[in-house]
Amino acid sequence: MNSKLWHRHYPEGIPKYIDLPNVSLYDFLVQSANRYPDNTAIIFQNHELTYIELKERVDRIATALSDLGIKKGNRVAILLPNCPQLVISYYAIMRLGAIAVMVNPMYTERELAYILKDSGAATLIYLDQLQPKVAKILPDTAIEILIATSVQQYLDLGNDLNQTVSDGGVKEILSFEHLLVKSLTAPPEVALDIDEDIVVLQYTGGTTGVVKGAMLTHRNLAGNTIQTRHWLKECQEGKERFFCVLPFFHIFAMTTCMNLSVYLASTMILIPRLEAMNLLKQIVMYQPTVFQGVPSLYVAVIANPEVKKYDLSSIRICLSGGAPLPAEVQQKFEAFTGAKLVEGYGLTEASPVTQCNPLNDQKVDGSIGLPMPNTEIKIVDLETGSQELPIGAVGELCIRGPQIMKGYWQMPEETARVLRDGWLHTGDIARLDEKGFTHIVDRKKDLVISMGYNIYPREVEEVIYGHPKVKEAAVIGIKDRTRGEVLKAFVVLHEGEEARRDEIIKYCRQHLTQYKVPKRVEFRKELPKSTVGKILRRILVEEEAAKDKKYSF
Repeated sequence: MNSKLWHRHYPEGIPKYIDLPNVSLYDFLVQSANRYPDNTAIIFQNHELTYIELKERVDRIATALSDLGIKKGNRVAILLPNCPQLVISYYAIMRLGAIAVMVNPMYTERELAYILKDSGAATLIYLDQLQPKVAKILPDTAIEILIATSVQQYLDLGNDLNQTVSDGGVKEILSFEHLLVKSLTAPPEVALDIDEDIVVLQYTGGTTGVVKGAMLTHRNLAGNTIQTRHWLKECQEGKERFFCVLPFFHIFAMTTCMNLSVYLASTMILIPRLEAMNLLKQIVMYQPTVFQGVPSLYVAVIANPEVKKYDLSSIRICLSGGAPLPAEVQQKFEAFTGAKLVEGYGLTEASPVTQCNPLNDQKVDGSIGLPMPNTEIKIVDLETGSQELPIGAVGELCIRGPQIMKGYWQMPEETARVLRDGWLHTGDIARLDEKGFTHIVDRKKDLVISMGYNIYPREVEEVIYGHPKVKEAAVIGIKDRTRGEVLKAFVVLHEGEEARRDEIIKYCRQHLTQYKVPKRVEFRKELPKSTVGKILRRILVEEEAAKDKKYSF
């Protein structure tokens, strides 16, 4: 049976099945604080927190949130970059049995308002610098409690939580730092159902272009963390240093950087924003041992002309996800660092890791690897999605395991479409080889992945159509050596109108997050269409492919 094929090729020491404990994400923190209280949990801008200090702060904020009326099941949105306040808020929400809604600080007002409104979040924890954006979208949301935080004010607290912190003079906005210093460390006990209680609403375009919230439970996220830990068996409890440059509001980093690091009592080196020119210096300065990234991050390292001048040998273990990892990037990165870099695969709907290459010579370049412990996969026909195909046949990849989401928030029809008899239908076209390794062939839909972010052309096209000079638009992904893919827009203007490329791009920047903005614009008199007038993106993709644009380093 295909579903057990990959077990024969598991590396020694990795279990085929794990008896997953009934633990919450908060339990990870408690266990690490008890076992390694003095281990450094966080390094942020040369400030450090031990695990016992992190737990104390988490409990304080949990108490403060409880005092504000936040209970089990309430949605609390986090709008922060990688910083201690994000980690503290995340686990405090877990402690109360509430639901974290992780939001990208780069989102435009339109994108932010949609997620806050759809989730029904009544509380928002955010960076004070985002106040103008937050103020504009509040009337369109159910937000009642605003908690702002300042990076500098937080750092100024040091280890003294018995000092007075100003609320900032605005009564309607609470200060995170003030709540931290005034609250006690005794949050109420909450009974949790590990299998059923939602802990994170993670928004994604998913397997279709409609933005929706994946309902992830403690079983999903804690289970996937433990699955990943067993796969990365070379990681040593209490001894690793995770280079956390991927943002925690992204599901890949949430699980493989934050949750996994806490589970292992490792140190999280928090990098709030990627500065490519300083990447090598940061690695040398902080000496990370584990580096999870998207291909563009590894490209940034090997493409730096100064890379040979830096000692990157502290890095031992690297997992790449979010986009296909070019073999040349993998080989050059391993040569520069001496680390093992392997490609994996996952989806927001799967918490996210489902497959990964082994950290040994059994890895298969160009493959997304073998299924994780407790995970089953199958390839089904594209027409009905019900017939399992034999080894080597191309069809839709389906996945089943403890990490698969409960469903989409308030979208039963979308849930029923992708979850069938416990199987997640991914929308990715793949084949299974004779060893059980999965090879992604294509995407069933028009999803574009740039720097690990999912982008659906339809959303971008809708924005471009809003420009008064635009008659028609089509957006596709084209290969890019640093980002994996970037967007190219094909635009037809209304008769008599004239526009420049930068005019269209500027308009997009006003309505879209930066990574969704097309990098290239081509004006045309007409777009390829079917006999019924449907614009054929496929033809545009084929035309671009014919130009033979490939990776080059």
